[in-house]
Amino acid sequence: MDHPLIDLINAKIRAAEENGDFDNLEGAGKPLPKVDDPENVLINRLMKENGAVPEFVTLSRELARLREELRETGDRTRRRDIMTEMSMMDAKIAMARKAYR
Repeated sequence: MDHPLIDLINAKIRAAEENGDFDNLEGAGKPLPKVDDPENVLINRLMKENGAVPEFVTLSRELARLREELRETGDRTRRRDIMTEMSMMDAKIAMARKAYR
């Protein structure tokens, strides 16, 4: 079943073509740029344009914060807890990197 507005959309496109709105567009006649992940190219572009970062980047920042806290902490119990968190964070980063590819 067609979208209820398909006739209106097609009419707008025809009018734009007749007015020359599609003439001399940047990249006209050139092949589309090669992408590494064609299935997710739109999502990746939107993330990049809006300043979003992949999960593994966020997790890596958290790992750096934990390392800093470990350097500053003298309490043995807290150091052990931080190292446990860091170990789990390493595993999460590995999984997020694998999912991102």
